[in-house]
Amino acid sequence: MNSDAQLAQFFAGMWPHLDEHARRLVAASKAVELGYGGISRVNRACGVSRVTLSKGVEELQAPPLAPGRIRHEGGARHALTSKDPGLTPTLDGLVEPTARGDPQSPLRWTCKSARTLAAELADRRHPVSHTKVTQLLREDSYSLQGNRKTEEGGDHPDRDAQFRHINRAVKDALRAGDPVISVDTN
Repeated sequence: MNSDAQLAQFFAGMWPHLDEHARRLVAASKAVELGYGGISRVNRACGVSRVTLSKGVEELQAPPLAPGRIRHEGGARHALTSKDPGLTPTLDGLVEPTARGDPQSPLRWTCKSARTLAAELADRRHPVSHTKVTQLLREDSYSLQGNRKTEEGGDHPDRDAQFRHINRAVKDALRAGDPVISVDTN
């Protein structure tokens, strides 16, 4: 292959048949085959970055990956919950007092928005986006429900305090082994 146009044509025909790992290795192999200046020529011909090509050349010299893998073990981004093990318990602590629904039922929800929870987590030194909060809540079987209220009567000023009191009473009863009955009236 003498011209860059022929090189580009080679890669254009090959790319649709290869995954990320194979593309990196084929491009790196071609760069090595071309010798001096090969990485630059391959970069121009197929658009693979020079850094990726250099890593590909290193991979060609290293032992092969396990079958079915396109990256080394641990090559992806680590889960946020493994980097910050206190995140999930802190989120549970924020959600649980305001959670609604039967704990035995698959339908549970919280009255707080994902953005509010994300801000509260950040205040507690667990910076996280509202989209990650949404993901964590869904993993914990919470249904994300929007609050809707009709204005029939005014709110009692101690409404939240009433619910916190009820929540504490329910927890105390459950710890004591007493039955708890939940009634929702409108």
